[in-house]
Parts: sequence; C-alpha cells; structure tokens
Amino acid sequence: QVQLVESGGGLVQAGGSLGLSCVASGSIFMINTMGWYRQAPGKQRELVAKITRTGTTNYADSVKGRFTISRDNAKNTVYLQMNSLKPEDTAVYYCNADGWLLSNPLHAWGQGTLVTVSS
Repeated sequence: QVQLVESGGGLVQAGGSLGLSCVASGSIFMINTMGWYRQAPGKQRELVAKITRTGTTNYADSVKGRFTISRDNAKNTVYLQMNSLKPEDTAVYYCNADGWLLSNPLHAWGQGTLVTVSS
C-alpha cells in the first residue's frame, strides 16, 4: 500500500504565501513524476504543477511565476511554494505520484488539503 500525506494548507490573505508538502510512503520502488492538482468548488480537478524525478517541471499558465514545485527524491517528498496568492487559487490541493511499486505501477493521490485565499 502507498500513502500520500499532504500538509500545509490553510487560510491566507490575497498577496500572501503558503507552502505545501506531500510525503509518499509504502512499498515504493521508484516515483517518476510527482505533482500538485487542485479542485475548486464546482470545477474540475486541474493540474497546478508537476516535476519529474530528474527535475523537469511543468506549470499551469495561471500559476507560472508565482508557484514553485520542488522535490526531495530521497524522502519521496514534493513541495509547492505558493506566492502572490489570489482568491482564485482557493481550492483543495491534491498531491499525485506516478511510478512503480515493487511489482505494480504506482498511481496514487493524497487526501487533499484546503487552501483558502481571502480578498
């Protein structure tokens, strides 16, 4: 079994900053890509940012220049630093990991952490 546990969500004023982290644990052989997705009320889940094992990153246009994704492969941990937050960034943020377990593919999601940006 694999668990992804997110932390760091909360309430922040517009223009403020917040950092999220997600730790993957379990019978993991290798994680290729780790990412952050978000889902606002009434909207579909969307990609925020993702990062490969070698450090290649991909960001949604709406967060480019404001958010930074990073990871620690040794700790199976991915981070998301969010700066210059806007009310439209309010959503539940989910961590995702793709890769390999000892004998099966890995595709896991965290339980989500709420980020609320007040205007």
